[in-house]
Amino acid sequence: MSPHANFEGLRVFSPESKQGEAMAELISRLGGLPIVAPSMREIPLEDAPEALRFADALTGGALDAVIFLTGVGARALAEAVAPTLPQERLVEALGKTTVIVRGPKPLAVLHAMGARVDVAVPEPNTWREILASLDEHLPVSGKRVAVQEYGVPNQDLIRGLEARGATVLRVPVYRWALPEDLGPLRAAVHQLAEGRVDVALFTNAVQVDHLLRICTEEHLEDELRRAMRRVVIASVGPICTKALHRAGWEVDIEPSHPKMKALVQETARAARAALEAKRRRGDEESPRLEVNIPAPIGEDARARLDRSIFMRACRRAPVPYTPIWIMRQAGRYMREYREVRARVSLLELCKRPDLVSEVTVTAVERLGVDAAILFADILLPLEPMGATIEFVSGEGPVLAPVVRTGGDVDDLREVNPAESLAYVFDAVRLTRASLKPDLPLIGFAGGPFTLASYICEGGSSRQFEHTKTLMYRDAGAWHALMEKIVRTITAYLNAQIAAGVQAIQLFDSWIGTLGPDDYRAFVFPHVQRLIRDLTPGIPVIHFGTGTATLLELMRDAGGDVIGLDWRVDLGEAWTRVGFDRAVQGNLDPLVLFAPPEIIRERVRRILDAAGGRPGHIFNLGHGILPQTSVDHAIALVDAVHEESERRAPGGAPRRDT
Repeated sequence: MSPHANFEGLRVFSPESKQGEAMAELISRLGGLPIVAPSMREIPLEDAPEALRFADALTGGALDAVIFLTGVGARALAEAVAPTLPQERLVEALGKTTVIVRGPKPLAVLHAMGARVDVAVPEPNTWREILASLDEHLPVSGKRVAVQEYGVPNQDLIRGLEARGATVLRVPVYRWALPEDLGPLRAAVHQLAEGRVDVALFTNAVQVDHLLRICTEEHLEDELRRAMRRVVIASVGPICTKALHRAGWEVDIEPSHPKMKALVQETARAARAALEAKRRRGDEESPRLEVNIPAPIGEDARARLDRSIFMRACRRAPVPYTPIWIMRQAGRYMREYREVRARVSLLELCKRPDLVSEVTVTAVERLGVDAAILFADILLPLEPMGATIEFVSGEGPVLAPVVRTGGDVDDLREVNPAESLAYVFDAVRLTRASLKPDLPLIGFAGGPFTLASYICEGGSSRQFEHTKTLMYRDAGAWHALMEKIVRTITAYLNAQIAAGVQAIQLFDSWIGTLGPDDYRAFVFPHVQRLIRDLTPGIPVIHFGTGTATLLELMRDAGGDVIGLDWRVDLGEAWTRVGFDRAVQGNLDPLVLFAPPEIIRERVRRILDAAGGRPGHIFNLGHGILPQTSVDHAIALVDAVHEESERRAPGGAPRRDT
C-alpha cells in the first residue's frame, strides 16, 4: 500500500453494502474517518423469467455468443436456470457458442463449472475493452449476443453491440432494493446535507439513485446539491460516473482500474489537495460572478441595438446592405478557438462564461459579421434533465441513458434552467458587455425534435430508427417527451432573452428526416407552442436542414425569419414561405473551399435570388466546416457587404462596426 495514500483525517462517506465492512476498514487504514451506510439490497427476480428465456435461446441454438460481466452474476444465472438446465447441460450448451468474460471473476466461476471461455477481456475491463476484444476475435455483425447483467445495465455496451449490427438478448439476474434498515443511510444523507462529509466514494450507479431517493424523502434536495459542490466525489468507473453526472454532481476522481481498492487508495492520495481546490474554487466563484458579470442591458442600449442592420433585416425593414453572420462562426476552423479548446473540453468551455465570451467576441472581430451568436451547445439543456453527455472523438456526442419507452420519458427530470443552466446566462451577460454596443447577440436552442432525437438515439443517427419507433409505437409517450423538452427550452430561451440576447435561433437541425404528415402530427403543435410562449418582441429565426418539403409548415409553426439550407433556391423558397417573413441563408458551406472569386460569384447568385427585398439575412445553409479557411470566411463577409451595398437603391455607404 502506497505510503503517500492517506486521507489525513478526512470524513469519508461510502454507501457500500455487501463490502461495507471491508470499505470501512480500508478507509480507516488509510487515515480516514469512515461513514459507511448500506444503500442496496439484492432481490432475486421472481421466477427469473429473463434467465429462463436465456436458457431456451441457448439450448435452442439461437445464440452466437454470451458475455458474462460479473462473477456473482454468472453464478446466479447458473442457479436461476438450474431447474430446467442443470449445470452439466448448461456447460454443454455454452460449448456450442462463443463465451466472453469481463475480467477474472466470471472467468473463475466458469472455469469452476467446467465451461470453456473463448475470450477474456483485458484490464481495465470496461465496456470499451469488451467491444475492442469482440472486434478483434468475434465481429458481431448479424450475430445474436446474450449479455449477463448484474446491477445497473451497461447502456454503452448494449449500444455498442447494436451499432455493430448485433441482436442483443439482455439477461438481468438481480434487481436492487433499498436496505431494510434505512436508519444509517438517512443519517448519512443528513451528514452530507449539513456539510459534515469531506469525501464521497461510489462503487455502483444504483447507490447514487438510492441516495437521491432518500434525499427526496427527507426534503433535502437543495441542501444536498449545495453541499456536494464542496465534497470530493470519487467514482469507481464510467457507469457510476454517468449516474453521478445525471444527479448534477462533478466527479473529481476516477481510478485507473475500476476496482474498490484502487478507488480508495487513489482517492486517499489525492483527496486533500482536491478538497482544498474544490472549496477554494467554490468560495471564489460566487463573489466573482456577482462583481464581474454585468447586469442586463438598459433601455438606451436596447434601442441602439434595435436599430442595427441585423435587427432591421429581421423586421423586414430596408437596409443599406445585406447583413451576414455565419452558423458556428466560433469554431474549430479558427486558430484562436483551437487554442482555447487545447486547454479545456467542449463541455468545460460551455460552462466557463469567460471563455464563452472570449471565443464569441473573437469570432465576430475576426470576421466582421453583423451579429454574434453565443457559443454553446444545443445539448446543454438535456444534461440537467438527466442525460450524461460525452463527446467521443470520431463519433460526436454520446448520450446516456437513452429514452426508448414511456417509462424512460417519465424518468426525465423537469428542471428550472435559471438554476441548472445559470452559467449560460452569465455568459450572455458577459458577452453582451464585451461586444460593440450596436452589435446584436443571438441566443439559441435546439429544436424539440432534434433534442428528442439525440436522447432517443443516444447520439447522432442516419436512420433515426429509435426516434421514429417511439413516435409511431407510442404516440402518447412521444408527445409527453416533446412537452417536457418544450417546457425546458421555452424557459431556457426566455432566460437568455432576460440576460440580454437580441434575437433567438431555433436549430431543428434534424427535422428534415420527417415528411410533412409526420411533421404536422408529431412536431408542429410543439414548435408552435414553444415559439408562441417566447418573450414577445424578440425576433425568432426558425431553422432546419433538409426542409424543402416542410417550409410552409415551419412558417405556420412560427418564426419571424425562416432559415433556409443550401438545397433550395432562395428566391423560390421565399415565395413559398411568403414575403411577410424574412429569410436567412443559404450558401452551401463547401463553397467556402473554393477560390474567393467563386465565393463572390455564388454570393451574387443568392443576392439575385433575394431580389433586393427587405428581410434577407445572409448565412450559410448550415454550420461552417472545421477545414474551412478563415481567409475564405472573411472573403465571404466582404463579398456580401460589397455586392449587396452596390445593389441597395439609394443605400448609404456601409459603416464598419
